[in-house]
Amino acid sequence: MEKREIINQIKLEIANIDYSIDADDLQVYGQDWTRFADVDCACVLFPKTVEQVQIIVKLANKLDFKLVPSGGRTGYSGGVVASNHEFVISFEKMRSILDFNADDAQVTVQAGVVTEQLHNYAQEKDLFYPVDFASSGSSQIGGNIATNAGGIRVLRYGMTRDYVAGLKVVTATGELLNLNQGLVKNATGYDLRHLMIGSEGTLGIIVEATMQLIKPPVEQSVMLLALASLDSVMRVFSLAKKELNLSAYEFFTDIALKHVCKHRELDKPFDDLVQCYVLCEFDENEDAVMRVFEQGMENGDIVDGLISQSLEQANQFWQYREGISESIAHFSPYKNDIAVKVSLVPEFMNQLDALVSQHYPQFELVWFGHIGDGNLHLNIIKPEDMSIADFKIECEMVNKHVYGLIQQMGGSISAEHGVGMIKKPYLSYSRSDAEIKIMQGIKKVFDPNAVLNPGKLV
Repeated sequence: MEKREIINQIKLEIANIDYSIDADDLQVYGQDWTRFADVDCACVLFPKTVEQVQIIVKLANKLDFKLVPSGGRTGYSGGVVASNHEFVISFEKMRSILDFNADDAQVTVQAGVVTEQLHNYAQEKDLFYPVDFASSGSSQIGGNIATNAGGIRVLRYGMTRDYVAGLKVVTATGELLNLNQGLVKNATGYDLRHLMIGSEGTLGIIVEATMQLIKPPVEQSVMLLALASLDSVMRVFSLAKKELNLSAYEFFTDIALKHVCKHRELDKPFDDLVQCYVLCEFDENEDAVMRVFEQGMENGDIVDGLISQSLEQANQFWQYREGISESIAHFSPYKNDIAVKVSLVPEFMNQLDALVSQHYPQFELVWFGHIGDGNLHLNIIKPEDMSIADFKIECEMVNKHVYGLIQQMGGSISAEHGVGMIKKPYLSYSRSDAEIKIMQGIKKVFDPNAVLNPGKLV
């Protein structure tokens, strides 16, 4: 059936449906922060209710068109790219906070609620939603859940999965599942809620979520450190972990700092440049901080450091880390979002450093990551005079070496941004053939007509 006929059928079923076929909208809503796939989006739909989502999904099965559920589109794996004339479902019209239960410290939100919106709401209730990342001002809760988003405080608080107390999900056949319903204990068989978390919109469409809030932490301090070498990063981490109650331990290189300072017009934090920097966030403890700093200096690992004296200064320090992705986005970087066990990080970093130096001598590399949870982001910057297609080919030629090292160490080819379409060819480096076969079988059970997010994950 032609696109116009499908749209007319949708309008017939949902009289007040908002949609767009404007060329600019199709381009914007048809992709995420990845720029390595052509966009071919047929239409963008903006449902306002769960019932409207159900109708759209049922029509997709009846009229044989495909759907791509889309949140804030801040991912780097091509997980929400519409590349084959799919209809995109945007949740921008479903951004309401529906309910709050003070006794359970739970809040129920629509899928389009922005992460920062949830942070602010929790604060108004004297509570805390701890999952946070640089894109919290634009990412949406539905997308966070669909990719099991992590971020900067996983070290202390865990992943999005740990705060999903309940889910409403529209299945690929248009049924509505109400999963777990906020229960703390529920031993009634398979927990389909957790199957949906991290499924990247391939099994069902998350439309509402009940999120667990927690008690706010005590006042936090932030320490920005200039380190002597790559090896120093983990030695200082061991020292800080022993002395401090850490919320975050973030790493970035001098090249990453250079891009952030230029993009956000920030002053350099230190007079002398070094190769590596870390940012630590922790419960205030002046004596413990001095022990870490003095011991690190004595060991030759810490070259210089700054400790926040106010909330404003702490936020300023965070800009050096959180501004990195934004500062390099216009270069269309090829992103490796990878992870190993924390105990293997020193060996992994050294081997990876040697590997990329050998295979990427012609490219600028921007390293940063959540070292405290074993997650590294390796960003390869596209040269200005190289096409995106040629750049992608060059980077893919080296993937087998990088992912081979990850496979050797039992790591993950995607720590937080999902598999999408960019990492799909490399899934076998992190998952066995038996696992992939089972995942493909689950997909067929939940989505027999292959309606949802085709070409992604499995």
